[in-house]
Amino acid sequence: MTTFKNRTEVPEQEKWNLADIYSDLAQWEEDYRQIKIMGESLKQYDGGIHDGSSLYHYLKLREELSFLFGKVFAYAMLKVDEDTRVTGSQSYLDRARQLSVKVSSSTSFFMPFLLSLSEETLKEYIASEEGLKYFEEDLMESFRYKSHVLSKEQESILSQLGEALSVPSQAFGMINNADIKFGEVTGEDGEKIELTRGMYSKLIEDEDRETRQEAYKAYYQPYLGMKNTIATTLSSAIKNNVTTARLRQYPSALEKGLFGDKVPREVYENLIQTTKKHIAPMHQYTRIRKKKLGLQELRQYDLSVPLVSGVKQVISYDEAFETMCDALAPLGNEYIEILMTFKKERYLDVRETPGKRSGAYNLGVYGVHPYILLNHQDDLDSLFTLTHECGHGVHSWLSSKHQPQITAHYSIFVAEVASTVNEVLLIQYLLKKENDSQVRKHLLNHFIDQFKGTFFTQVMFAEFEKKTHELAEAGAPLNVEVFNKIYEELFREYNGDEIVLDEEVKYGWSRIPHFYRPFYVYKYATGFAAAIHIATKLLEGDENTLSNYLDFLKSGSSDYPLELLKKTGVDLTTPEPIENALKKFTELVEAFSEEI
Repeated sequence: MTTFKNRTEVPEQEKWNLADIYSDLAQWEEDYRQIKIMGESLKQYDGGIHDGSSLYHYLKLREELSFLFGKVFAYAMLKVDEDTRVTGSQSYLDRARQLSVKVSSSTSFFMPFLLSLSEETLKEYIASEEGLKYFEEDLMESFRYKSHVLSKEQESILSQLGEALSVPSQAFGMINNADIKFGEVTGEDGEKIELTRGMYSKLIEDEDRETRQEAYKAYYQPYLGMKNTIATTLSSAIKNNVTTARLRQYPSALEKGLFGDKVPREVYENLIQTTKKHIAPMHQYTRIRKKKLGLQELRQYDLSVPLVSGVKQVISYDEAFETMCDALAPLGNEYIEILMTFKKERYLDVRETPGKRSGAYNLGVYGVHPYILLNHQDDLDSLFTLTHECGHGVHSWLSSKHQPQITAHYSIFVAEVASTVNEVLLIQYLLKKENDSQVRKHLLNHFIDQFKGTFFTQVMFAEFEKKTHELAEAGAPLNVEVFNKIYEELFREYNGDEIVLDEEVKYGWSRIPHFYRPFYVYKYATGFAAAIHIATKLLEGDENTLSNYLDFLKSGSSDYPLELLKKTGVDLTTPEPIENALKKFTELVEAFSEEI
């Protein structure tokens, strides 16, 4: 693996080309200035929209501003992420963020105004102005919320309470990111050092069991120490959500959470019920893990260590890109040509360098193209990360190319489908061509653990959210004991009876930030199941599925997520996609069992 001391050492071909957004900072400054002027112009429409023509001119100006702001913000963010230590870049991002607040303030009047209109008046406006046809679906979608909007006075009060209602989430964020100090672990030289999150993710996979146990105990130590405080923040967040749902006249907090994506409650419940009905292979995998590790007692800190050791493949970036393109051949020539453009035209920033943002992401910039950040390490994980992010990238590229600005951005609900389809095609390709039994075992272990984390764990979290919100709706108390009891029962139910539960297990709820963004995690599981379903059909050479899937990638948010997925043959209102995904998991566990 090549190590770079600084960004200038990285070959030009492996750095993204931000000149596609702005060739110089003078252009950035000009768009920044233009947005400020447009924001002031938008303010003038407050109280000034009286007909179809004025409504159209407001919406058109707002969209033009949104287009420019997308470029201004993206450029500043990408520049910072190249090297987070550069204060000049940071100042541009700070300015872009401040501008975002001003723009939001300029347009905050619009939604209350729109929902104050009668449906009849809005339709008259649309009929009288040809240009409003473009905005019609978006306007009517906003109107869908009308029955959940309160009177102007009540909305004003709720708006003023907004900051107070967000306190539990902010408090947990401060506890979790700023205040928590983890316990100590033994360093390489035998000295005690303070554990960090980054260290924990490595140590919990360490082959030495004492190292894992020590890291596990140290990691949970502060959460147990602050259990009552964190239980209060979570309880308050849940109660706030339940109260808001009630005030806005949703049947339940769950239905409020599903409303935006127009997902019926049955989809959420079906995900949980179908998963639990087919949980046996998950328990079987736990038994295999215990046997493979040769343990008398399997504990939570044994669940992340890879079961196949000594498999270190060196895969250069060029080789990884070529392997990805070969693996994704079932998606057709158009798809592969787009990927080749990504590499040739420098949409990707490949190498890890000092100060560069960690991790990986895809950022679609409408009117330009996607940008993909990597920290490529020339290994198997990096190959999977590349393939995952390129799935998002092609989704962004196709949606932007085939959709107008208003519907080009796809929802989180469908986002993980495109990336996971790619990963499933990659794992199947690698397994098919790999003859080395150790590497095959390693690949199967990798995918099973990913399946477990992205699907089973998220379904377990989703059920925890459902149960705790229902208790709050029934007026039952929420405290440490209640959270512990629910979480421990679910952990055992999903992972099986082979695991001996340490005291720490039942406190798992206390470290999950997603619980402060309610009814969100289930989307990881539904997206994963949908992707398994689609990839299986693609590997069977189903031309119809291929055509429909490519259309899906071109669809952006032109329809609701469930409707878009139905066009690919995935109907999440039925148990079938979840059952098919769980069938695939069963096959993976059986194949792994045979290999060992």
